[in-house]
Amino acid sequence: MPGIGEGRTGRWGACVRCGDHGGHRIGAAHSLCLFASPRFLPRVLWVDAPECAATGAVQRAAAGPLGAATGLPASLLSATGWFPLAYAAVAAVTATRRAMPRALILLLAIGNLGWTVGCIALAFAGPRDLPGCGIAWLMAQGAFARVLADLQWMGLRHQRPAGFAAGQPRMA
Repeated sequence: MPGIGEGRTGRWGACVRCGDHGGHRIGAAHSLCLFASPRFLPRVLWVDAPECAATGAVQRAAAGPLGAATGLPASLLSATGWFPLAYAAVAAVTATRRAMPRALILLLAIGNLGWTVGCIALAFAGPRDLPGCGIAWLMAQGAFARVLADLQWMGLRHQRPAGFAAGQPRMA
C-alpha cells in the first residue's frame, strides 16, 4: 500500500498529498485528484452563483421582513443585496467559459472571503441587540462563503496547465 507523499490517491479520489505538488509530478496519480478534475471549478461556481443570486434577491426584495426577523437594518440588507447579485452573474458567466481565467477565479474566492469577514464582523461588532436569528443569518452566510472560497482556492491551485489534455477546460 502506498504511503503518504508517494503521489497516490486516497479512497475518495483526492490526492493524499496535495500541497504544492513538490513531491510528485502532475500525471496519472494527480489526474484522479478531486480538485484537479476539469469539472470541479465549474461545479463549484454553479453552486455559488444560484446561492448568491438567491441571497441577493431576498435581501433586495424582502429587506423589510428580513430586517424585522434578523434585527439587521433593512437599508443595510437592501444595499448589500447588490453585491451577491453582481457576484452571481460573474460566477455564472465564468462557469460557462471553456478557458477559465485564473485571475477571475481568484477574485471570486477573495470576494467570498471578504463576504465571510464582513458577516463575522457584523455579527460580533454590529448592533448589540442583534437577535439569534440575525447572528444565525450572518454566520450561515459567512460559513457557506468560506467553504466556497476554500473550494475555489483548492480548485485553482490544482488546475492543470493550459493545454495539458485535449477537451478539458484550460486556465487562462
